[in-house]
Amino acid sequence: MAHRRAALGAALLALAAAAAQAHPLAPALLELREATAGRVEVTWKTSALRAPGAPVTPRLPAQCRALSAPRVVAEGDALVGTWAVDCGADGLVGRAVGVDGLEAARIDALVRVTLADGRVVRGVVRAATPLFVIPAREAPGAILRAYVGIGVAHILGGLDHLLFVAGLLMLVPTRRLLIETVTAFTVGHSVTLSLAVLDLIRLPSAPIELCIALSVFWLAVELARAPGDRPSLLRRQPWLMAAAFGLLHGLGFASALQEVGLPAGDVPLALFAFNLGIELGQLTFVAVWLTAAALLRRAPVRWPEWLHPLPLYAMGALAAFWCLERAAALLR
Repeated sequence: MAHRRAALGAALLALAAAAAQAHPLAPALLELREATAGRVEVTWKTSALRAPGAPVTPRLPAQCRALSAPRVVAEGDALVGTWAVDCGADGLVGRAVGVDGLEAARIDALVRVTLADGRVVRGVVRAATPLFVIPAREAPGAILRAYVGIGVAHILGGLDHLLFVAGLLMLVPTRRLLIETVTAFTVGHSVTLSLAVLDLIRLPSAPIELCIALSVFWLAVELARAPGDRPSLLRRQPWLMAAAFGLLHGLGFASALQEVGLPAGDVPLALFAFNLGIELGQLTFVAVWLTAAALLRRAPVRWPEWLHPLPLYAMGALAAFWCLERAAALLR
């Protein structure tokens, strides 16, 4: 157990560093809505907390001229600018759009284009490929790559989800039970992700985010219990609780995907690709965790007894902070 807690401590240090940059690393969003006669409504959304000296700016086709000045408003931790441009009678198909400054800001950007005929095109631009050419219709392969990438980025950037998975890895004692527990969590969040994205269930995101933080806190408290205490349901049947909490976390994944949007006519493919990206990111995290735990187990180091509970307390403190932060957001 000591090496597992040491692994949790190392993971918490790395994840805390990521948490300090969680908002600056959130992807930007460039949305274009094409109307008639060449008019295009532009929405540009970025994190309000970004690294100094690392501005990101949208790049529109050269023929587009501004029809109005940008109007910028604050929405939570984001800044949203809206304005209109005239891109001419030829429209946006075949034109390149993108974002400048991604390398310095260390973020990606999502591009969402609604064409005049109602078709929706989406893509992801990165520092190495800052431009995106708007096709007449998205190819299935492009949709698959884009949404797998979005899913991987979301799970690896979601500190609360990763800490919950880390807690499950700490909780279960055997490999078989670990496989059952992680699988149950996967099934749970896949079910609610699909139902929410297909609009079969609809719940506000703010209470869901609070409940996700509470699930991490509950798991931290369970892990900190004395070994001699009577085993709780969470320890006796971790797969059952993982499935239940997975349903909750799936609603959080759905909120992220709904913000990005789904391509008209290719919803099943995009949903499958996003979920596949979530699973690939989760499996990557599990593999890194187990590798780190194995290396620490073989290391000729005797960890002091007082050090063992510290990672669990850190996990609980971080989860408690999220609970207070998200509860306060509900009261605004």
